[in-house]
Amino acid sequence: MRTEAIGDGEPGGDAVRVLVVEDDPGIARSLMRGLTRAGYAAAGVDTGSGALAAEPVPDVVLLDLGLPDTDGVEVCRALRRRSDVAIIVITARGEEGDRVSALDEGADDYLVKPFGLAELMARMRAVLRRTRPAAPEVLQHGPLAVDLRTRKVTVDGVDVTLTPKEFDILECLATDPGRVITRQQILERVWDAHWYGPTKVLDVHVAALRRKLGVPGLVETVYGRGFRLGEPAGGVDRA
Repeated sequence: MRTEAIGDGEPGGDAVRVLVVEDDPGIARSLMRGLTRAGYAAAGVDTGSGALAAEPVPDVVLLDLGLPDTDGVEVCRALRRRSDVAIIVITARGEEGDRVSALDEGADDYLVKPFGLAELMARMRAVLRRTRPAAPEVLQHGPLAVDLRTRKVTVDGVDVTLTPKEFDILECLATDPGRVITRQQILERVWDAHWYGPTKVLDVHVAALRRKLGVPGLVETVYGRGFRLGEPAGGVDRA
């Protein structure tokens, strides 16, 4: 059994704990690296027995079905018997019967490979909203309010209409105001861990986001590093 933790970010004591149950080392490390950069506390095992023995109990289990020691559906059943941990199946098996079996045995969601990291994290957020309803769903920072459930944004109570990408960028920044989120972290979280397009696309979306929010100083550029949510410099500019 291989157990591994990985962390090149700053997840903090309250970070959501994610256990990646995957026997392909490349896929496992890619997932853990992306999740850690996004602020999750990620660890991995490559067997079903390792998943059942993991301590402390994770908040989310990303479960492959094709494990070397046992079928992932059996692991899903055993996990569900002992806890209400959020379980998302990530597998190459896309047949309806496999989906039905996993969901019947307690999986909360089912994602077929290949998939993007942004989609996976969106699925995780949706599952956690169901399994951890006490978690705050509205992020407040000065005049800004970001509702994670409805994806609604207001500034001083006035609705601001954002595109999906603009909202995702704002969510990255609003979850930890003041912390610098690197350009690479935003690209991986909002677009994909394997994004190879021009990074200029991020600047275009940030410029549009600033214009729509209309609050000078709210979205700050930290040159050479990335962006952060700063303290508003003044009133709302609706011009």
